[in-house]
Amino acid sequence: MSFEVRAVHRGARMGVYKARRILALIRGRSASSALDELRHDRHRASRAVYKVLASAIANALQNPAVRANRLVVSKTWAHDGPLLPGGFRMRPGPQGRAMPIKRRTCHIHVYVADPQAAAQGGEE
Repeated sequence: MSFEVRAVHRGARMGVYKARRILALIRGRSASSALDELRHDRHRASRAVYKVLASAIANALQNPAVRANRLVVSKTWAHDGPLLPGGFRMRPGPQGRAMPIKRRTCHIHVYVADPQAAAQGGEE
């Protein structure tokens, strides 16, 4: 059993599919290589995912048994958040109708794990 820590960004100002595309790039990789990948990625969502991953790494390093070079991105996902309030601006719809603009948000979850920290932490 491995030591696992998470970080969550709730209400990120982007669509869920944009975040999922970036999360699929880093899932299963080591934390340091995932940070490097996100730092050089040009997509808008990569900045938000970078901050969440950096927060998860910082949360994991609060445990003295965890080593930064052993951390692995174990689980990542994003799901829909609430629509932003005040979305009453309109855009043209079919047959002269008006359609509301939906301002979407998402929640980004990133888990990092150290597979060897649980064995060391259980001996104490």
